[in-house]
Amino acid sequence: MITFAMMPKLPAAAARLFIDAAAWAMAIVLTLPFAAAAEPIHLKLAFFGSEQARMYQAGIKPFLDGINAEGDGILTIKVYSGGVLGNALAEQPRLIIDGIADIAFVVPGQTPYRFPDNELLEQPGLFRNARDGTLAYTRLTAAGALRGYQDFFVIGAYTPDPNLIHSRKQIESLASIKGQKIRANNATEAVAMGHLGAVQSVLEASKIASAIDRGALDGATLSPTGLFDFGVAQIATNHFLLRSGVSPLVLLMNRKTFDSLPEAAKALVRKYSGDRAAAAWIGAYGASETQMLNKLKSDPDRKVVEPSPSDHEAAEQIFRSMIDAWAAKSPHNRELLAMTQAELATTRAGK
Repeated sequence: MITFAMMPKLPAAAARLFIDAAAWAMAIVLTLPFAAAAEPIHLKLAFFGSEQARMYQAGIKPFLDGINAEGDGILTIKVYSGGVLGNALAEQPRLIIDGIADIAFVVPGQTPYRFPDNELLEQPGLFRNARDGTLAYTRLTAAGALRGYQDFFVIGAYTPDPNLIHSRKQIESLASIKGQKIRANNATEAVAMGHLGAVQSVLEASKIASAIDRGALDGATLSPTGLFDFGVAQIATNHFLLRSGVSPLVLLMNRKTFDSLPEAAKALVRKYSGDRAAAAWIGAYGASETQMLNKLKSDPDRKVVEPSPSDHEAAEQIFRSMIDAWAAKSPHNRELLAMTQAELATTRAGK
């Protein structure tokens, strides 16, 4: 080790310059690791709607708040809401793949070719409520059982409560649905509505209210919360409480982006994903579904009808036949249905 005592004699001015230079060099060396560590990774999150929407509050905000509260110096996420990075629902997965956003909230039913196995999750009569669907979806994605997710890291996999039928026209029974122009959330639900006699079409939820208002639609399938969030409650005041399929929703991150994160950032993302994200959704959105359904039932200006036992059984027969037909298409489908039924048995046993 070289010490100052071992250095050759220098003039006083030169010695001072040498010591000052050495001190500056040492200061730079000592601070370099800390400067690097203080630079967090910044990710972009795309959301097509308002940050006041319940799906944002329940499905994005808990994850975002957790990361940004604990990720100081490691990871931060900025939200681009209102569709500023792209507002078409079908384009949300592409935003992630093309690197326009690192994370996005996706409606898989708008791109069935990309997420083919989600057709099972959309089947009517499969799930009873948001807890059923969300826990099954979360566990299936965690197990890597669903095709189409290989390019993504799944942060949260959610479902609302099953959709109900809402119309500007009266619906007293299944017979009342026949001939009504009913919007469905996805192709699977459109098939179900067709079997019930409706003239069905698939349309983004944000466009339903205007379509009903101008007479292009009579009604729509939506969960209770969705009915209010998308402004349809103001126009459709007749409600037939036939529980059909659910509308899966998922918060996805680019898989390459996730894999490139340092281990501390990966651990933080994992902490607020999966089961934790599911619990936040069930606690917030699941509770909202119950509140909004009670709001419908207590409003004297609305006509709320429960299906008769015979109508319920007739609909259930249609729904069971759809699930059976889907499972019969391939061994993969049968295996996936068996996995889902096993998850439902676990969930309903309180596990």
